[in-house]
Amino acid sequence: MSTNWGSSNGFELRNKKQSSGCTTPTLAFSETTVVANHSLVFVNSSAGDALKDNPTEWNNPRNARKSIQLANAAEQINESFRVSDENFPHSYWPVLSWNLGGAAAPMVGLPLMENFGVRKSYMVIHAALIIFIVPQAAASNFATLIITRIITGACSGVLSNITSGIVSDIWRAGRAKSFSTSLYIWSLLAGLSMGPVFGSVTVNYTTWRWIFIAQIIFYTALLPVVFFLLPEVRPEVIIAHYDLATNQETAHVKHTATNSDNSHKTIQDILGETLIRPTRMLCTEGVVLSFGLWSAFCIGIAFMFTQSIMQVYSELYEWSFFETGIVQSAIVIGELIGLMASLLQDRLYFRSAKHNIETPGKPVPEARLYLSIPASFFGLMGGLFFFAWTSYSSIPWIVPSIALSFVGFGMFCSTAALTTYVVDAYAKYAASAIAGIAFLENFMAAFLPLATQSMYRTLGFQWASSLLGFVALALSFIPLVLQKFGSRIRAKSPFMSQAGYDN
Repeated sequence: MSTNWGSSNGFELRNKKQSSGCTTPTLAFSETTVVANHSLVFVNSSAGDALKDNPTEWNNPRNARKSIQLANAAEQINESFRVSDENFPHSYWPVLSWNLGGAAAPMVGLPLMENFGVRKSYMVIHAALIIFIVPQAAASNFATLIITRIITGACSGVLSNITSGIVSDIWRAGRAKSFSTSLYIWSLLAGLSMGPVFGSVTVNYTTWRWIFIAQIIFYTALLPVVFFLLPEVRPEVIIAHYDLATNQETAHVKHTATNSDNSHKTIQDILGETLIRPTRMLCTEGVVLSFGLWSAFCIGIAFMFTQSIMQVYSELYEWSFFETGIVQSAIVIGELIGLMASLLQDRLYFRSAKHNIETPGKPVPEARLYLSIPASFFGLMGGLFFFAWTSYSSIPWIVPSIALSFVGFGMFCSTAALTTYVVDAYAKYAASAIAGIAFLENFMAAFLPLATQSMYRTLGFQWASSLLGFVALALSFIPLVLQKFGSRIRAKSPFMSQAGYDN
């Protein structure tokens, strides 16, 4: 979802002679170290196609590019600012700072946009993103880089994760809504996986500062697109603007009727309720919490792969950094297969309307999860075990690469399923639910990669990936539980029961 929802650190394996005479691989930051970030993968989710006045008639809003990253720059940055990784991996601070901002900001920004509108907020945050990238490109000290990355991470976290809420507002139902959400998830995950490749090429031919200069150019080019092609999408805000513009009594009555719950509340009350809502949903809504853990694991795996793939292929096959980066495309291939499979998932979802006893004629919400069940067990979990026990130098490189495509398929199908389910089930509260999920995603993205090198070094390639496989096994039961008890859970959820839009 979010799914604000790309940090990538690569590590070079070096050989260290021990007293016994054997050669043991150790990890060290090098000029090929990738230091990317969650939101640089996300870039931002800008509405790009022609948008008409009627929000329910608008076309696909996802023109997001999620590929520009800070990559291959750790040693250059360390040399520029005289920072050492000897006692602590300071090279990871640019990643950590970005993701911390991306974790916190959606908890505040998304619900505010949910209540007060998307258009103006989006443009202001987009402009702020550009402004605070400039000092990163021209930074003269390490502190400036880190502080400004917290701010830009916060901006990008909001812009990235509001997309699912925009989709929910534009399309209330139909195949366009399903495929738009799936395309958003695919671009997010594919950009995250391919980021190290694109970033390394940039730095190999220029310097680390061009990572930020490229972002400034790209985001600035998108600014007029956002200005001209992104009208307001929140129905309540559109009605309020219409009421204010026409000053007609009938419009005022209609607006009052549709906002009766807020008519007696002050701005302070609305703000307080809005800011608390994502935290409340994360703590009280089992669906939001479980889906947040499920999605955070998928995103975390994608981050860990940007490190572990290099470790595995460098040691087993003596591949260079760029060659190991190309292996990331195997994950993207799996994700692309998942995107095509989402068309089948959509058919199953809409067919479920024929068997819906609860609300005849409407698809069953839990039908969104059909494909995610085999994808979780055989793709995500199975792929991780497949990758684990084919990580031997005696096995051709293509075999573990095929395993990575399985994982990519599982990651996409799982993330797409939970996102579309949340958008459907929580409707006008979708942005708040996604904010809670995005918090867990970015938190995982910030800290999980820190454990990658030590985990793979201590447990070994086989058992480190197997440990992730066992976690995937536990999380794969989440859609099964929803399939069996989904209707009861929705009936007991105050947010789901109140989530429908007023006509």
